[in-house]
Amino acid sequence: MEKLRRVLAWDEALLVAVSRLQRPVVTRALRGVTHLGDAQSLTFMGLVLLLVGTAYTRHLGWMLMLGSGLAALLAQVVKRLSKRRRPNAGILGFTALVQNPDAFSFPSGHTAASVALAVAWAGEGSGLGLLASAFAALVGFSRVYLGVHYPLDVMAGATLGLVAGGVARLV
Repeated sequence: MEKLRRVLAWDEALLVAVSRLQRPVVTRALRGVTHLGDAQSLTFMGLVLLLVGTAYTRHLGWMLMLGSGLAALLAQVVKRLSKRRRPNAGILGFTALVQNPDAFSFPSGHTAASVALAVAWAGEGSGLGLLASAFAALVGFSRVYLGVHYPLDVMAGATLGLVAGGVARLV
């Protein structure tokens, strides 16, 4: 139990350290990134539907839809089981820079969906898998920077995304 307390204290300290880096111009940019990384955003869904709707990219679109959808589903199940409170509810006086989508923090659903999309896209020959991977890393960072997730939430979300994206590639 003591080891868990130390890990959680490190997690909180890292979040607070990242929050000290906040600058208005970076905050505006990362709010946009975090919005694009939301599997429920019109941009995210529009991209997948565009790919599904085009014969040449239909297979890729279905793979991205399966990967990101599975990641989002897994993240929601784990959130409901873990019930870890968001940083603004768990740290006295801490304020998030964006509205929390729900009450629970662990794991990051945005990160899970973005990583799943990147993994599903990897190896498709377009070179966009690498770009999607960089974007997924930025989404994960944005969640901590904006104060809606602890770093461990993002790591867990990335792990779920790796699994979900791998499943999508296998299917």
